[in-house]
Amino acid sequence: MKALICGVTGQDGSYLAKLLIDKGYEVVGTSRDAMVASKSNLVSLGIHDKVVLTSMAINDFRSVLGVVQHHRPSEIYNLAGQTSVGLSFDQPVEAMESIAHGTLNLLEAIRFVDPSIRFYNAGSSECFGDTGSSPADEETPFRPRSPYAVAKASAYWLVRNYRDAYRLFGCTGILFNHESPLRPNRFVTQKIIRGAAFIAQGGCGKLELGNIDIHRDWGWAPEYVEPMWLMLQQQHADDYVIATGRSNSLAYFVSRAFSWFDLNWEEHVNLNKQLYRPSDIAFSQGNPSKAAVQLGWRARLDLDAVIDKMCSAAANKSCKPGES
Repeated sequence: MKALICGVTGQDGSYLAKLLIDKGYEVVGTSRDAMVASKSNLVSLGIHDKVVLTSMAINDFRSVLGVVQHHRPSEIYNLAGQTSVGLSFDQPVEAMESIAHGTLNLLEAIRFVDPSIRFYNAGSSECFGDTGSSPADEETPFRPRSPYAVAKASAYWLVRNYRDAYRLFGCTGILFNHESPLRPNRFVTQKIIRGAAFIAQGGCGKLELGNIDIHRDWGWAPEYVEPMWLMLQQQHADDYVIATGRSNSLAYFVSRAFSWFDLNWEEHVNLNKQLYRPSDIAFSQGNPSKAAVQLGWRARLDLDAVIDKMCSAAANKSCKPGES
């Protein structure tokens, strides 16, 4: 089996590459410029010499088509494109091009080169918007509240359309938040963890945060790549919500992370309304029961365990503001 992972150097791409290599796959990974792409995540997992890295611009159809034609994978995992909700407000065109247009390019390449290729698309819980008091499942309507979420919703419907119209084996995993030490600092969870570690190591200053009253369903990233693979092993293609089924506030995340380092977060954090997003989701929670029944997958680690693992990793390295 040969897998093509688009966005292999990111958090999910790196963990997925390790999972597939351990299963005996030949793994080809793409980056916009393979010559200068950071391999730090692949190095940290000990697989940098086991992944064939190639250049591909996902918003350029000729580039995508050329890579798919050359490597002829049996499975394609689309984890590429813009990954930051906050950044999408500043760069909405790039969000749409890299996510929605990129997904369309991959689907068209599969249709032209080999319709038997199985395709996984990385969806997002952001598509649901605010889920209120009810956990979102596969039947919950989309109400996106950011350019990133709009792009992800468009990509989801493109996969559904190509599955229905051309009988392609395309799945979307609607993943809720999932974290690990491989998260870059632009994600608030890693910003919190590394900020607390920096202060615990004697660093000065305070951590600036925005709205900490939001609630999210947080899981452990290495677990969340398992259902990506499982979706492509099923007899029929379908879409699945991947989540823990539990939601916690960001305030709890902050308190728990700082207490891990024996710190009182209120003494080291400034809340800054200028860091609020133009629109945000107050409450987000997923219902992963379909994945449990059909894929046999359940999240094993709760948020406390996720925070413990991230704090432990940060404590074992020197942390400075701005580092990723």
